[in-house]
Amino acid sequence: MLAESPLMAQETRRFTRALSKPGTAAELRQSVSEVVRTSIFVAKPKDIEPIDYENVLLQKKAQIISDPIRDMLLFPNEDFQIGMLKRHGRTLLPIVPENARKEAHSLLVTECIKTYNTDWHLVHFKYEDYSGDFRQLANKAPRPEKLPVHVFEVDEDVDKDEDTASLGSQKGGITKQGWLHKGNMNSAISVTMRSFKRRFFHLTQLGDGSYILNFYKDEKISKEPKGSIFLDSCMGVVQNNRIRRFAFELKMQDKSSYLLAADSDQEMDEWIGSLNKILQSTFEAAMQEKRNGESLEISDDELSGQGRSEHVTSWESLHCEFTKSAREIETKKNEGRLKLFVLDADTQKLDFSNIEPDVKPFEEKFGKRFVVKCNDLSFNLQSCVAENEEGPTTNVEPFFVTLALFDIKNNRKISADFHVDLNHPTVRHMLSNSTSIMNGGDGLATSQKSINGIPESMLQHPKQGIFSVTCPHQDIFLVARVEKVLQGGITQCAEPYMKSSDSAKVAQKVLKNAKQACSRLGQYRMPFAWAARPVFKDSQGNLDKSARFSALYRQDSNKPSDENLLKLLLDFRKPDKMIKLPVILGNLDINIDNVSSEFLTCVNSSYIPVKRFENGPKVTVTHEVEEFVPCLAKLSQPFTTYNNHFYIYPKHLKYDSQKSFAKARNIAVRIEFRDSDEEDSQPLKCIYGRPGGSVFTKYAFTMVLHHHQNPEFYDEIKMELPTQLHERHHLLFTFYHVSCDNSSKGTTKKREAIESQVGYAWLPLLKDGRVVTSENQIPVSANLPLGYLSYQELGMGKHSGPEVKWVDGAKHIFKVATHLVSTVYTQDQHLNNFFQYCQKCDSGAQASGTELVKFLKSLHAMESHVMINFLPTILNQLFRVLARATQEDVAVNVTRVLVHIVSQCHEGLEHYLRSYIKFVFKTEPYNSSKCKTVHEELTKSMTVLLRTTADFLTCNKLLKYSWFFLEALIKSMAQHLIETGKLKLFRNQRFPASYQHTVETLVNLLMPHITQKYKDKPEEARNANHSLAVFIKRCFSLMDRGFVFKQINNYMKWFSPGNPKTLFELKFEFLRVICNHEHYIPLNLPMPFGKGRVQRYQDLQLDFTLTDDFCKNHFLVGLLLREVGSALQEYRDVRQIAIGVLKSLMIKHTFDDRYTAKSQQARIATLYLPLFGLLLENVQRINVKDCSPFPMNQASNSGKEDSSFSLQTGNTMLTPQKLGNTLDNSIHKDVFGVISGTASPHGSSTPTISAVRHADSRGSLISTDSATSLPERNSDKNNSLDKNHGCVGGSVMRCDKLEQTEIRSLLMCFLHVLKSMSDGFVLGKYYPRSLDALITYWNKASTAELMDFFTILEVCLHQFRYMGKRYIASIRKLSSVLGISVDNGYAHSDADVLHQSLVEANIATEVCLTVLDMMGLFTHVFKGQLLADNGHNPLMKKVFNVLLCFVQINQSEMALKAVFAALRNLVYKFPSTFFEGRADMCATMCYEILKCCNSKLSTIREDASTLLYFLMRNNFEWTRRRSFVRTHLQVIIAVSQLIADVVGIGGTRFQQSLAIINNCANCDRSVKATGFPSEVKDLTKRIRTVLMATAQMKEHENDPEMLVDLQYSLAKSYASTPELRKTWLDSMAKIHVKNGDLSEAAMCYIHVAALVTEYLKRKGIFKQGCTAFKMITPNIDEEAAMMEDVGMQDVHYNEDVLMELLEQCADGLWKAERYELISNVYKLIIPVYEKRREFEKLAHLYDTLHQAYKKIAEVIQTGKRLLGTYFRVAFFGQGFFEDEDGKEYIYKEPKLTQLSEVSQRLLKLYSDKFGPENVRMIYDDGKVRRAAFENICLLCQFSFLSSPLSLNLMQPVASFD
Repeated sequence: MLAESPLMAQETRRFTRALSKPGTAAELRQSVSEVVRTSIFVAKPKDIEPIDYENVLLQKKAQIISDPIRDMLLFPNEDFQIGMLKRHGRTLLPIVPENARKEAHSLLVTECIKTYNTDWHLVHFKYEDYSGDFRQLANKAPRPEKLPVHVFEVDEDVDKDEDTASLGSQKGGITKQGWLHKGNMNSAISVTMRSFKRRFFHLTQLGDGSYILNFYKDEKISKEPKGSIFLDSCMGVVQNNRIRRFAFELKMQDKSSYLLAADSDQEMDEWIGSLNKILQSTFEAAMQEKRNGESLEISDDELSGQGRSEHVTSWESLHCEFTKSAREIETKKNEGRLKLFVLDADTQKLDFSNIEPDVKPFEEKFGKRFVVKCNDLSFNLQSCVAENEEGPTTNVEPFFVTLALFDIKNNRKISADFHVDLNHPTVRHMLSNSTSIMNGGDGLATSQKSINGIPESMLQHPKQGIFSVTCPHQDIFLVARVEKVLQGGITQCAEPYMKSSDSAKVAQKVLKNAKQACSRLGQYRMPFAWAARPVFKDSQGNLDKSARFSALYRQDSNKPSDENLLKLLLDFRKPDKMIKLPVILGNLDINIDNVSSEFLTCVNSSYIPVKRFENGPKVTVTHEVEEFVPCLAKLSQPFTTYNNHFYIYPKHLKYDSQKSFAKARNIAVRIEFRDSDEEDSQPLKCIYGRPGGSVFTKYAFTMVLHHHQNPEFYDEIKMELPTQLHERHHLLFTFYHVSCDNSSKGTTKKREAIESQVGYAWLPLLKDGRVVTSENQIPVSANLPLGYLSYQELGMGKHSGPEVKWVDGAKHIFKVATHLVSTVYTQDQHLNNFFQYCQKCDSGAQASGTELVKFLKSLHAMESHVMINFLPTILNQLFRVLARATQEDVAVNVTRVLVHIVSQCHEGLEHYLRSYIKFVFKTEPYNSSKCKTVHEELTKSMTVLLRTTADFLTCNKLLKYSWFFLEALIKSMAQHLIETGKLKLFRNQRFPASYQHTVETLVNLLMPHITQKYKDKPEEARNANHSLAVFIKRCFSLMDRGFVFKQINNYMKWFSPGNPKTLFELKFEFLRVICNHEHYIPLNLPMPFGKGRVQRYQDLQLDFTLTDDFCKNHFLVGLLLREVGSALQEYRDVRQIAIGVLKSLMIKHTFDDRYTAKSQQARIATLYLPLFGLLLENVQRINVKDCSPFPMNQASNSGKEDSSFSLQTGNTMLTPQKLGNTLDNSIHKDVFGVISGTASPHGSSTPTISAVRHADSRGSLISTDSATSLPERNSDKNNSLDKNHGCVGGSVMRCDKLEQTEIRSLLMCFLHVLKSMSDGFVLGKYYPRSLDALITYWNKASTAELMDFFTILEVCLHQFRYMGKRYIASIRKLSSVLGISVDNGYAHSDADVLHQSLVEANIATEVCLTVLDMMGLFTHVFKGQLLADNGHNPLMKKVFNVLLCFVQINQSEMALKAVFAALRNLVYKFPSTFFEGRADMCATMCYEILKCCNSKLSTIREDASTLLYFLMRNNFEWTRRRSFVRTHLQVIIAVSQLIADVVGIGGTRFQQSLAIINNCANCDRSVKATGFPSEVKDLTKRIRTVLMATAQMKEHENDPEMLVDLQYSLAKSYASTPELRKTWLDSMAKIHVKNGDLSEAAMCYIHVAALVTEYLKRKGIFKQGCTAFKMITPNIDEEAAMMEDVGMQDVHYNEDVLMELLEQCADGLWKAERYELISNVYKLIIPVYEKRREFEKLAHLYDTLHQAYKKIAEVIQTGKRLLGTYFRVAFFGQGFFEDEDGKEYIYKEPKLTQLSEVSQRLLKLYSDKFGPENVRMIYDDGKVRRAAFENICLLCQFSFLSSPLSLNLMQPVASFD
């Protein structure tokens, strides 16, 4: 075997290298998982036909009405309703003009106005708040802010200083303390002077009157003592000066002694005197007790007479007293109980993945809004402009500012112009003469006029504007253009402003010229300057408030256009280029800021006041400036308000070639909007005016460029369009030559000289029914004849209409751009044509289906942003056409267009569609003659599209966005039912059969798409699946519910076990949605079903299993549980999905405020009783107890499949792992195992042998054979019940363990059902009727099923046990270091750890109390069954084990009070179980109670002590007050076991518990007349004697060799008492197994079996004695020393016990590879099995022998078997080893242990014990020269031995000798 190891290593390395490739291991696991999964037979569950729900309601009407909670069985009346929600706008006034509806004739305009005016149409499902996930419940019960604080022993500080001096002591009595020297009285070592150690001794009296002498290392007696001497076992104190002066000796009852020495003769006398006084008082008290006992002794005859009634009465009175206390505990326990799911981590997770988006009505949305505040514009050239020169110094002429936003990134202007007049009033007065002209000829603006209820004067001088930017970024600039009154050239006019010299004279000159220009040319403007500033810091929309406007740059007269300005802005951040631009000296003070709620007085871009508008003369009105949003779908939004603006941009006039006019240089353009070309036609007053003039004017002028024959313009003219446009609406442009020469004289000629017409141009607004937009090149005419609009070129030089004199040969010399911002007119030709055709059809024209289809198809070419903008109007019209369609082709094409529109809107704009369906969609009133219903036509069209294989793109889109169509169906159906009054009909009469057939067809057509496209089109499949689920869920409220059940069945038929994970996800997503229906409970009809009149749950037969009848009658819950049960046989991901759906649903029931009553919750719980069956089927997979209860997820394994099918391996030899009360300094070993991947995340119920204590080669060197149990162990230990008959669909059950998160979730559901059914149950007080179902279940369950049921309860306690704050904190720390995700999502702060520990503590306590309630109920109801065979039956043993489990794991102080009360009740109800027959239950009880007697918490110690006393007292009464031998012996044995397990008992806390027991006996008046108190005192004395005798074990707990040696000595000393000897032998076996010494452990088992064999021989039960084992070990004669003493009276060994022990021996020998010895053991077993005719066991035995002999033959053939490695170890150091100095020992280590491993272990051991500076290791085997190590106190010499036989150790001795 050794020779093959290099090859094996090489192969391993090669395999590892192969797996090291990325993904290889994962692929391997995946492939193995697939192969195993497909190889397991998993049958498809049988289809269950659901009930005819509506008929059942009619048939069981009487039963339902008589049910006390009938509200849970019926849907509420008027479950849904339709309603109107008032549309609320932003503005004070209606956004649609009053006359707009009357003026509108176009269908598009009419429908748009209708859309904006109509209120919202809603279908309200009254209980919709309950139709989602539990997180969506409006009143979901959050976790309480203040959870109860529970005290756990595990949270007590390990090193906490406890006042042990006062703990358990009483006032009075003799006390003394001082320093003494304590001698080492170990019998193996002689006492020398050097063995004395100075210790501080403290003499004190315990609570029961006995004395104890504690000794410490120092004077800090508040700490736990290093040792104790119990003086009630002391026989005398004598002086002993033989070894040391001032020494005295304490003689003990067990013939041992303690040697102490004082520092002086006086101190010695004081100590001896004090101790003698104590011994004298103890002796006198004992004699008095003896006399009292003799005088009150009762004979057996007397006891059977009058004394019998007295002691029974006292026993019952004692129980009554405890019962009263138990009831108080029970009442307190049920106060403030929490719901388990409230504490569950999932309820607090913010998981919005399954939550539907919040749908809001359409509303007007803006981008990033900011306010621009214009404060001042000042130039360096200033003066007083008043005639009398009295007034402020201001600019010498008026200037006008225009603000706009420019986006240089996208090279476009993104806002309308905002015009501001910052001139001082005195400067404005300079323009008073030209005001009438500026106002469009309407005269002066008067304050009496108002616009939309606002005085016009408030709107004339705006200074604040709100801009909006949809896509903010750093390259957006706010540009200010400055204009002035036309004077001449820009360069000439700007020159005075660009000089910085003394400007007083210049100012006067400029002022004079300005006054002349204002009076003459006041209405004309010229460009002057511009400035800019960035707006945003970043793309998040943060304003750059620190930026300021740039210098005022002089406007270049040759480049005034927006295009040229954008080019300049590109260089704005380049100083070297900007410095070249001429600068005008001045300052522009304009600030920007975020929009806040302070802006109350605001008007929108149409001058309609926004809400909270305030009127007043001093109020500053803020104007909203229109944003020009890019024509992109993602930036568009549905129009919600009326807006009809038109922007005109004159661009360029090319007049250098014209010959029609003599002068045409300083050209101004006047723009008018007219509705006719007749002679008397007037321009419409719809153009927005400039500041200072009328708000609306009839015309507007562009700016004038001096001496430019080809002028460019940058002006923007904003116009309000009429609601209804017609063909004669047009723009009229009049061109003027403006004379800038101011030398002309005279009035009339002067006027004529100012301006002269030099041309006309016109632009019709409509073309092909659409508004003209974008740039237009048009010709200019020299005249304007009547009817000019009718002029039309016919070609060949001909025309129609009036004669027009064209300028420059009718060339298109005038460029003008227009921009439409309208919510009632569209520029899209396809949309316009569609509405025009629909209008034509509505007006009575014969509709052609072919034509309509053509226009419908053209809508596919509609622009996306137009589609979004007019979305509600378009969809309304399409649904109207659908309902009126008379041909299938039309309906199908309408649906195709709908699919196209919906798909376009889903690019981030899905919420618009949801808003439409919820708030806008409205079916037309039903009229069978004119139109059909939308839901009927739409369903038919969808089926046609799903059938069509050619148009797969449309089909895929329909699947992907199916929610829209299915929700439209639901809303249409609801509106139809209410509007037609069919809601009052029976459900099966609401819709025609044809429609139901169409719906069924639709479901059947959707399913193949879902189940076949999940790979290629995963999103389409998921969306269609979810949408279908929502549709079917909603149908429950509208249609025949039995029909809806059938559709669910039709859905489920498409799935089967073994489907890919995605299909499982789809299926459970469907079930999750369906089961979240708001009336899920009534749909399941939680009421009795059966033949005849069944009204009691006791009479039911089918409520506990997933039978066909259950699944039929309770369809949804039956379906869900069946699918969950089937999913449990799948791999991890599927299991987790299924369990998650079930758990979420049950959490929802818990938080549903409609079902808050306990009776309602109990009724709901009965629906989930079949969950018990599911758990019992998988009990072996759930039975995981030793995993960490704190859930962890490995990030690396997320989304990966687990290694699938793995068989469970039994392990019978291993003992249950001890559950410590404290946490290791590091971290739980399982955690590192999970992280490293070396350990299973769920583990086994017992630790493996390889999990040894030392971190050396021991674990890795145990062979595969030795680490596995015997073959028959699996079949013996697995549950013998054949679970396959109960599997879902008859599938083969998996055997691999479930993961911890899965187990916890399932158990949480299980506990919720139990708690809901027993909520409020108080034994003897309150008995809810809901328990009938649970009791009926127990009555009908087999014993094996009950055993599994209690196994699940036990697993609950383990899985939810509390691990302590330190553990949780360490997990958090580890997760942060290693990046591992920890469930519950808490942070790593101390506060979070405290909160998490508080939650975990409450969960553990609530689980404990819930399980305890179940145990109390079961023991109360099934007392007779539990008492079978005097309580010695498997069921009773299982119940007892579960109850003991409470005290074996961490429980809170409050929970343990209830547990101790339950255990007292158990002892009282079932005394024969503990005091008759086998003593194993009594022994286990004593062991666990004694552990609790050593608790850090005083209340637990007191309760445990009281319980132990109660056990003794009941034992005493059971024996008719003779004795309590059984409890006495078992307590002694338990103390020995605790000492052997190094639990650490014997300290002050344990002494306090013993004192409490003594005090209970002394204070119990009913037994004072008996010998019971003295027997109790004798028992405590014996316990203390054992503690003193074994005190050394604690010192050597880290030295396994020394510890085993001490235990062997104890076992030898108890050779006459079999139970105690067996205890120590078992303890030794545990230590050997823990250290990997398997041969030694097997020998311990052999001795235990020999001990029992000898006992049975003496009792005549077994023929052979211990001599039968001489062939195995010659040391077996030790077991023949057994004596027939008192301890033998209560020993109950039998043949069954012997068989178990012998099989344990065989198993141990197999693991130790001692195959030759197995046959000797089986020779004892085989005759017994043959006699019993247990052939199955015999088959296993012989099979094992066969394998053992094969192993022997293999070893003989190869000669390779390594049973251990041996080392010689010598110890030197008189000061430490004393008599051991110079002695040598042989150390046996497992297998290939290296010398370095052993030496390092011993080095650490002795360094910790004596200090590292005192220890030295020598590794050669030569003679040690001590002189070389004078300063070293301790010396260890190591050498390797090839075989111990070289040391002549040929005598056959036991391995542990």
